[in-house]
Amino acid sequence: MGHPSSVQGYLQPRKNHKSRRILPKPGCHKLGEATRLGRDGLDSQALVTQTGELGRQVRGQDGLRVAVVDDHDLFRTGLRTLLEEHGVDVVGEAPDGSEAVDVVTSLAPDVVLMDLNMPGMDGIEATRRITKALPLTRVLILTISDEDGDVMDAILAGACGYLLKDSSIDDLLRGIQAASVGESLVSPYIAAKVLQRIRSSASLSEARATMHAELSDREIQVLKLIASGMDNAGIARTLSISPKTVKNHTSNILIKLQIDNRIQAAVYAVRSGIA
Repeated sequence: MGHPSSVQGYLQPRKNHKSRRILPKPGCHKLGEATRLGRDGLDSQALVTQTGELGRQVRGQDGLRVAVVDDHDLFRTGLRTLLEEHGVDVVGEAPDGSEAVDVVTSLAPDVVLMDLNMPGMDGIEATRRITKALPLTRVLILTISDEDGDVMDAILAGACGYLLKDSSIDDLLRGIQAASVGESLVSPYIAAKVLQRIRSSASLSEARATMHAELSDREIQVLKLIASGMDNAGIARTLSISPKTVKNHTSNILIKLQIDNRIQAAVYAVRSGIA
């Protein structure tokens, strides 16, 4: 029997299937459809790829290491099993934000899958501390919460993607792959809520004035294309420049606007009224 298509569905009881406890690997610390912001823009088109291909892409990352943070033991165990079946190296787990900060700081994984609502320190504060301590470790939110406040708080805390637990397995693997190379993945419903929230509450004139004061004309062009969902290769083709030049412009944008990642750049573009 094939696996269910969603992350949550994977954890549902299956006929003639006995649950099993996944023990940590040697050296592993044991702790108790999506919208792509293709390096990173707000795009409403879901990406579809075969699960096997996605597994190969994740395995293709040299030593890609993932940590799982969730207060539900069953979900952590099922998620770990799912990821390991697709070639993802799960190096650590944590049941709450405080333990997550300690373990992630110690292990420095490439990607952290982070729940939000947990006892003690929540996922927002844990994300903030992890991204501050380890800027190269990407945090991908995986939660049941679609509340506006949680979404915005997670983005501002430094999360580079936001997926709901009813996302497909393909999308979860795509999210991990995207996060590992500095791209972002957001559930379509969440992306729509973010756009609506920003457009209804943002001070366009102030954001636009700051953008024009800080960025060159070319950087503004790049920022606009990032917000449209175009990746570096697409931006390079559109502007007739090299991908390396696009990457340099993107780095300058993040530095000048004092933002942490490309999903925040896309949000800033919307707030400024250029997207």
